[in-house]
Amino acid sequence: MAVCARLCGVGPARGCRRRGAAREQRRGGGGDSEPDTDTDPEEAGGGGGASAEDDELTERIECARPAPHPAEVGPNGRAPMSLLELPPELLVQIFGSLPGTDLPSLARVCTTFRRILRTDTIWRRRCREEYGVCENLRKLEITGVSCRDVYAKRINPRVKSGRFMKILPDYEHMEYRDVYTCLLHRYRHILGLWQPDIGPYGGLLNVVVDGLFIIGWMYLPPHDPHVDDPMRFKPLFRIHLMERKSATVECMYGHKGPHNGHIQIVKKDEFSTKCNQTDHHRMSGGRQEEFRTWLREEWGRTLEDIFHEHMQELILMKFIYTSQYDNCLTYRRIYLPPSSPEDLIKPGLFKGTYGSHGLEIVMLSFHGRKAKGTKITGDPNIPAGQQTVEIDLAHPLQLPDIENLRDFGELSRIVLEVQEQVRREEQEEEQRREDEDRFQQAATSPAAQPQGGEGAEGEETASGAERAAQDKAPASQPFVLPMGVISRNEDYPRTCRVCFYGTGLIAGHGFTSPERTPGVFVLFDDDRFGFIWLELKSFSLYSRIKVSFQNAEAPSREAFDEMLKNIQSLAT
Repeated sequence: MAVCARLCGVGPARGCRRRGAAREQRRGGGGDSEPDTDTDPEEAGGGGGASAEDDELTERIECARPAPHPAEVGPNGRAPMSLLELPPELLVQIFGSLPGTDLPSLARVCTTFRRILRTDTIWRRRCREEYGVCENLRKLEITGVSCRDVYAKRINPRVKSGRFMKILPDYEHMEYRDVYTCLLHRYRHILGLWQPDIGPYGGLLNVVVDGLFIIGWMYLPPHDPHVDDPMRFKPLFRIHLMERKSATVECMYGHKGPHNGHIQIVKKDEFSTKCNQTDHHRMSGGRQEEFRTWLREEWGRTLEDIFHEHMQELILMKFIYTSQYDNCLTYRRIYLPPSSPEDLIKPGLFKGTYGSHGLEIVMLSFHGRKAKGTKITGDPNIPAGQQTVEIDLAHPLQLPDIENLRDFGELSRIVLEVQEQVRREEQEEEQRREDEDRFQQAATSPAAQPQGGEGAEGEETASGAERAAQDKAPASQPFVLPMGVISRNEDYPRTCRVCFYGTGLIAGHGFTSPERTPGVFVLFDDDRFGFIWLELKSFSLYSRIKVSFQNAEAPSREAFDEMLKNIQSLAT
């Protein structure tokens, strides 16, 4: 703020103007003018000789400056010395390039700045550059689509056209400054990816700026078993300005249009929603009609189409459990996994098949020589937040030829041999650590320090061996599921790049007796992988979620690891 004060000609810069005026008088031979008796604090500390040298130095600097552009020359024939002398339209461009959070401080500098900052063009630019708002408040048309059509297609397709005058805000008297300060900046902390606390089921919520709304979209996997289909999504809530300087929160749950809701930011990386009119969630046909509608939206079929009795029980259980919340939920922030050039494939979100539980969302992340698949959505057996698969990248598997691969016993033999090898290596590693701990406790001199270097060298050697094993693997090899292995999706790729030993988490209903069992991680391409559960004789196919999520990057690797730890502890 002090710098702005000097630039605009107020505060400490007053002495600078006096020195400039005195210098003009000396240049023009103004001996008849009165001397400046008001001494500047900077000038009071030095003698007359030093002042003369400073003036000469200033003259040399000014002479070395390039000549000002004709557009920069003010009405008095010289270049402007402060921001206040610049044309207002230029100040609008300058202020519009500053972050919106700095503009209130700039407005406190002087009255001129405060008046210029009332220009709506400045705030429109900040809304567009910081939050992606592209609509024009005065003419809400996007590529020839009217505001009503935008609302009907993106917010609530079932709303009748005659209700738009009551539902849509009064954009004619709205300003971008109010949109920025009362809507975007106020609710900026809830933008990004979130996981709702819905017991074992979890979910994926993406809060985005959509036009002049902030909307919470719940992302749903495609209907089982079409894992390669795009994600589905539906709005759970929206925030917008119904009146000037007043943001309105509306619940979008149910089939009767938007209604009154509430959002509370509980703490950092956590917020909650509440519906104040839950009667809008009810249907005239009662719970039976609500269940049939939910089943059609969730599974894309009717209950009569599902012949498996256990699957019917799981579906009915999920409906009863999730519908009791009535969109009154608590959300916790999740981040997309960070990536590095050494990763096997790009980490991210995938949708995978889980038998009778249908399709679920899994986050694949890499941690050195390990890769982890964490559930974002879950089920009563393995709830959301748990680590469903773990891949040991240091132990690649060489699959047999296509004929022997059909033999489940042959594949089991290969995997169990690697499992025994991994167990021995873990025991040796544990013994080595115990020995190192004893040596460190007994050592009184830094003689034991080179051991750490040897350990690092061993880790680098193992990493090099891992890369060498991947380089030796062919670009692609034939793949087929062994006989007896069940797959929800028979349309899986018939070639794969590489396979690794891994473990999968299985448990009884209610996450009872959890244990990690051996399996095979199969990498098909950059966007698809699979996992063979040996004990279950089951195969899960995963396909990448190809959605560009905004405001979802982790600030650091440590923040991402902490997030994984938190969602797993909550699930436990």
